[in-house]
Amino acid sequence: MSFTQRLRRRLFPPRDAIEGYENEELVDTICRKTAAYQGQANWPLVADLTTVLDFGGGAGVHYKTARQQSPDIRWAVVETPAMVRRAMELATDRLRFFERIEEAADWLGNVDLIHSNGAIQYVPNPVRTIRSLCAVAPAKLIWHRVPISEGEGRREVQTSYLSDNGPGQAPSLAEKLVRYERTWIPEQAFIRAHEGYRMAERSPDPREHGTYQFRFVPD
Repeated sequence: MSFTQRLRRRLFPPRDAIEGYENEELVDTICRKTAAYQGQANWPLVADLTTVLDFGGGAGVHYKTARQQSPDIRWAVVETPAMVRRAMELATDRLRFFERIEEAADWLGNVDLIHSNGAIQYVPNPVRTIRSLCAVAPAKLIWHRVPISEGEGRREVQTSYLSDNGPGQAPSLAEKLVRYERTWIPEQAFIRAHEGYRMAERSPDPREHGTYQFRFVPD
Protein backbone atom coordinates (compact mmCIF):
# COMPACT_ATOMS: atom_id res chain seq x y z
CA MET A 1 0.00 0.00 0.00
CA SER A 2 1.33 3.44 -0.91
CA PHE A 3 2.00 6.25 1.56
CA THR A 4 -0.88 8.23 0.01
CA GLN A 5 -3.31 5.37 0.59
CA ARG A 6 -2.20 4.94 4.21
CA LEU A 7 -2.51 8.67 4.83
CA ARG A 8 -5.97 8.76 3.28
CA ARG A 9 -7.11 5.96 5.57
CA ARG A 10 -5.92 7.86 8.64
CA LEU A 11 -7.48 11.15 7.55
CA PHE A 12 -10.71 9.77 6.13
CA PRO A 13 -11.57 6.50 7.91
CA PRO A 14 -14.67 4.64 6.65
CA ARG A 15 -17.90 5.41 8.46
CA ASP A 16 -19.67 2.13 7.68
CA ALA A 17 -18.77 -1.15 9.38
CA ILE A 18 -19.41 -4.84 8.72
CA GLU A 19 -19.86 -7.22 11.65
CA GLY A 20 -18.49 -10.75 11.43
CA TYR A 21 -17.32 -13.21 8.79
CA GLU A 22 -20.85 -14.25 7.80
CA ASN A 23 -21.57 -10.86 6.21
CA GLU A 24 -22.56 -11.31 2.56
CA GLU A 25 -20.64 -8.25 1.36
CA LEU A 26 -17.43 -9.46 2.97
CA VAL A 27 -17.89 -12.97 1.55
CA ASP A 28 -18.59 -11.59 -1.92
CA THR A 29 -15.45 -9.41 -1.79
CA ILE A 30 -13.24 -12.36 -0.80
CA CYS A 31 -14.72 -14.58 -3.51
CA ARG A 32 -14.33 -12.00 -6.27
CA LYS A 33 -10.73 -11.27 -5.27
CA THR A 34 -9.93 -14.99 -5.11
CA ALA A 35 -11.45 -15.63 -8.54
CA ALA A 36 -9.12 -13.00 -10.02
CA TYR A 37 -6.05 -14.15 -8.08
CA GLN A 38 -3.48 -16.21 -10.00
CA GLY A 39 -1.58 -17.69 -7.05
CA GLN A 40 2.15 -17.77 -6.42
CA ALA A 41 4.70 -19.80 -8.34
CA ASN A 42 6.27 -21.99 -5.67
CA TRP A 43 5.06 -23.76 -2.52
CA PRO A 44 7.41 -26.62 -1.51
CA LEU A 45 5.14 -27.63 1.40
CA VAL A 46 2.64 -29.29 -0.96
CA ALA A 47 5.13 -30.73 -3.46
CA ASP A 48 4.53 -34.41 -2.60
CA LEU A 49 0.99 -34.22 -1.23
CA THR A 50 -2.21 -35.54 -2.74
CA THR A 51 -4.89 -34.42 -0.21
CA VAL A 52 -5.17 -31.29 1.96
CA LEU A 53 -7.87 -30.12 4.35
CA ASP A 54 -7.63 -26.32 4.51
CA PHE A 55 -9.39 -25.06 7.63
CA GLY A 56 -10.59 -21.48 7.14
CA GLY A 57 -9.25 -21.38 3.58
CA GLY A 58 -11.69 -18.75 2.31
CA ALA A 59 -12.67 -19.20 -1.33
CA GLY A 60 -9.71 -21.48 -2.10
CA VAL A 61 -6.88 -18.96 -2.29
CA HIS A 62 -4.24 -21.45 -1.08
CA TYR A 63 -5.35 -24.04 -3.62
CA LYS A 64 -4.51 -21.63 -6.43
CA THR A 65 -0.86 -21.76 -5.39
CA ALA A 66 -0.88 -25.45 -4.45
CA ARG A 67 -2.13 -26.61 -7.86
CA GLN A 68 0.82 -24.91 -9.55
CA GLN A 69 3.16 -27.03 -7.43
CA SER A 70 0.99 -30.18 -7.53
CA PRO A 71 -1.62 -30.03 -10.36
CA ASP A 72 -3.41 -33.21 -9.22
CA ILE A 73 -3.76 -32.26 -5.56
CA ARG A 74 -7.25 -32.54 -4.02
CA TRP A 75 -8.18 -29.66 -1.73
CA ALA A 76 -11.06 -29.46 0.77
CA VAL A 77 -11.83 -26.08 2.33
CA VAL A 78 -13.77 -25.92 5.61
CA GLU A 79 -15.48 -22.56 5.99
CA THR A 80 -18.50 -20.69 7.31
CA PRO A 81 -21.91 -21.49 5.80
CA ALA A 82 -22.01 -18.12 4.01
CA MET A 83 -18.59 -18.67 2.44
CA VAL A 84 -19.40 -22.24 1.41
CA ARG A 85 -22.61 -21.14 -0.33
CA ARG A 86 -20.87 -18.33 -2.22
CA ALA A 87 -17.67 -20.21 -3.09
CA MET A 88 -19.47 -23.20 -4.61
CA GLU A 89 -19.20 -21.52 -8.00
CA LEU A 90 -15.40 -21.88 -7.74
CA ALA A 91 -15.52 -25.61 -6.93
CA THR A 92 -14.01 -28.17 -9.28
CA ASP A 93 -13.42 -31.91 -9.20
CA ARG A 94 -10.30 -31.18 -7.10
CA LEU A 95 -11.47 -28.22 -5.01
CA ARG A 96 -14.52 -28.52 -2.76
CA PHE A 97 -16.04 -26.48 0.08
CA PHE A 98 -17.58 -27.85 3.28
CA GLU A 99 -19.15 -26.54 6.47
CA ARG A 100 -18.14 -29.57 8.54
CA ILE A 101 -14.70 -31.04 9.15
CA GLU A 102 -16.01 -34.59 8.95
CA GLU A 103 -17.59 -34.03 5.52
CA ALA A 104 -14.35 -32.60 4.15
CA ALA A 105 -12.36 -35.56 5.50
CA ASP A 106 -14.83 -38.06 4.04
CA TRP A 107 -14.45 -36.52 0.59
CA LEU A 108 -10.64 -36.56 0.78
CA GLY A 109 -10.19 -40.03 2.28
CA ASN A 110 -6.69 -40.15 3.76
CA VAL A 111 -5.59 -36.62 4.67
CA ASP A 112 -1.92 -35.82 4.02
CA LEU A 113 -2.06 -32.37 5.59
CA ILE A 114 -4.34 -30.14 7.63
CA HIS A 115 -3.44 -26.56 6.82
CA SER A 116 -4.75 -23.43 8.52
CA ASN A 117 -3.61 -19.85 8.09
CA GLY A 118 -4.99 -17.24 10.49
CA ALA A 119 -8.34 -18.93 11.10
CA ILE A 120 -8.53 -21.00 14.30
CA GLN A 121 -8.71 -17.87 16.48
CA TYR A 122 -12.05 -16.88 14.97
CA VAL A 123 -14.07 -19.99 15.88
CA PRO A 124 -16.15 -19.99 19.10
CA ASN A 125 -14.11 -22.79 20.71
CA PRO A 126 -10.59 -23.16 19.23
CA VAL A 127 -9.53 -26.05 21.49
CA ARG A 128 -12.56 -28.16 20.63
CA THR A 129 -12.08 -27.43 16.93
CA ILE A 130 -8.42 -28.47 17.07
CA ARG A 131 -9.42 -31.78 18.65
CA SER A 132 -11.93 -32.36 15.86
CA LEU A 133 -9.22 -31.70 13.28
CA CYS A 134 -6.81 -34.11 14.98
CA ALA A 135 -9.53 -36.76 14.97
CA VAL A 136 -9.27 -36.78 11.18
CA ALA A 137 -5.80 -38.36 11.70
CA PRO A 138 -3.83 -36.33 9.15
CA ALA A 139 -0.18 -37.10 8.44
CA LYS A 140 0.69 -33.63 9.78
CA LEU A 141 -0.83 -30.29 10.76
CA ILE A 142 0.54 -26.87 9.80
CA TRP A 143 -0.65 -23.69 11.50
CA HIS A 144 0.13 -20.09 10.56
CA ARG A 145 -0.66 -16.80 12.32
CA VAL A 146 -1.99 -18.28 15.56
CA PRO A 147 -2.27 -15.61 18.33
CA ILE A 148 -0.76 -17.17 21.43
CA SER A 149 -1.38 -15.91 24.97
CA GLU A 150 1.10 -16.45 27.80
CA GLY A 151 -1.67 -16.48 30.40
CA GLU A 152 -5.36 -17.19 30.11
CA GLY A 153 -7.15 -16.99 26.81
CA ARG A 154 -8.91 -13.74 26.04
CA ARG A 155 -11.35 -12.44 23.46
CA GLU A 156 -11.00 -9.15 21.63
CA VAL A 157 -12.62 -7.31 18.74
CA GLN A 158 -10.32 -7.02 15.73
CA THR A 159 -10.83 -4.46 12.98
CA SER A 160 -9.65 -4.52 9.38
CA TYR A 161 -10.49 -2.78 6.12
CA LEU A 162 -12.84 -4.53 3.71
CA SER A 163 -10.34 -4.15 0.84
CA ASP A 164 -7.64 -5.94 2.89
CA ASN A 165 -9.71 -9.14 3.10
CA GLY A 166 -8.94 -11.66 0.37
CA PRO A 167 -5.89 -11.94 -1.88
CA GLY A 168 -4.46 -9.47 -4.35
CA GLN A 169 -5.90 -6.11 -5.28
CA ALA A 170 -9.37 -5.06 -4.20
CA PRO A 171 -12.10 -4.70 -6.79
CA SER A 172 -13.86 -1.37 -7.06
CA LEU A 173 -15.86 -1.05 -3.85
CA ALA A 174 -16.91 1.38 -1.14
CA GLU A 175 -14.39 0.98 1.68
CA LYS A 176 -15.74 -0.20 5.02
CA LEU A 177 -14.41 -1.44 8.32
CA VAL A 178 -14.79 -5.13 9.22
CA ARG A 179 -15.10 -6.16 12.88
CA TYR A 180 -14.89 -9.68 14.26
CA GLU A 181 -14.01 -11.38 17.51
CA ARG A 182 -10.83 -13.40 17.90
CA THR A 183 -9.34 -15.46 20.71
CA TRP A 184 -5.80 -15.31 22.04
CA ILE A 185 -5.16 -18.98 22.80
CA PRO A 186 -3.05 -20.10 25.80
CA GLU A 187 -0.03 -21.93 24.39
CA GLN A 188 -0.28 -25.01 26.59
CA ALA A 189 -3.99 -25.39 25.85
CA PHE A 190 -3.21 -25.12 22.13
CA ILE A 191 -0.52 -27.81 22.35
CA ARG A 192 -2.55 -30.18 24.56
CA ALA A 193 -5.48 -30.00 22.16
CA HIS A 194 -3.41 -31.92 19.59
CA GLU A 195 -4.23 -35.34 20.99
CA GLY A 196 -2.03 -38.01 19.42
CA TYR A 197 0.41 -35.46 18.00
CA ARG A 198 3.59 -33.75 19.10
CA MET A 199 4.87 -30.30 18.26
CA ALA A 200 7.76 -30.57 15.78
CA GLU A 201 8.25 -26.85 15.04
CA ARG A 202 7.27 -23.54 16.60
CA SER A 203 8.37 -20.06 15.60
CA PRO A 204 7.07 -16.47 15.49
CA ASP A 205 5.09 -15.79 12.34
CA PRO A 206 6.71 -12.80 10.61
CA ARG A 207 3.47 -11.77 8.90
CA GLU A 208 1.59 -10.74 12.05
CA HIS A 209 2.99 -9.52 15.35
CA GLY A 210 2.24 -11.74 18.34
CA THR A 211 1.30 -14.77 16.28
CA TYR A 212 3.12 -18.08 15.77
CA GLN A 213 3.44 -20.87 13.25
CA PHE A 214 3.48 -24.53 14.25
CA ARG A 215 3.99 -28.00 12.77
CA PHE A 216 2.57 -31.10 14.47
CA VAL A 217 3.29 -34.71 13.54
CA PRO A 218 1.95 -38.02 14.91
CA ASP A 219 3.23 -38.87 18.37
